[in-house]
Amino acid sequence: MPKVNLAEKLAQFSSHWDPHVVADYNGNDVMVVKFQGDFPFHHHETTDDFFLVLEGEMIMDVDGESIPVGPGELFVVPKGVTHRPRAETECKVLLIEPKGEPNTGDPATAAAKPRI
Repeated sequence: MPKVNLAEKLAQFSSHWDPHVVADYNGNDVMVVKFQGDFPFHHHETTDDFFLVLEGEMIMDVDGESIPVGPGELFVVPKGVTHRPRAETECKVLLIEPKGEPNTGDPATAAAKPRI
């Protein structure tokens, strides 16, 4: 059971909107990702969406609101709710999603989730 250093994992890639799996947890993928710019609006029919900001600031657009989420803060989007994360400058985030859940809610447009 090795420990996971999130800073070391985040240093392994520079791409944005490209989640990387760093651990497994009760049938979920624990991932790190870097945000910059706007992600498309989307929703997940059957699962909530978990975001924990590690560094920087993310804005979550949901239900006509733009909610800033800073370091050490988390935001959970309930299943079925249309949302869009975005970041003006690079933001580092920990995500938790059920294995196989597409990050866009649609397998046709989802990013791959490589393990690092």
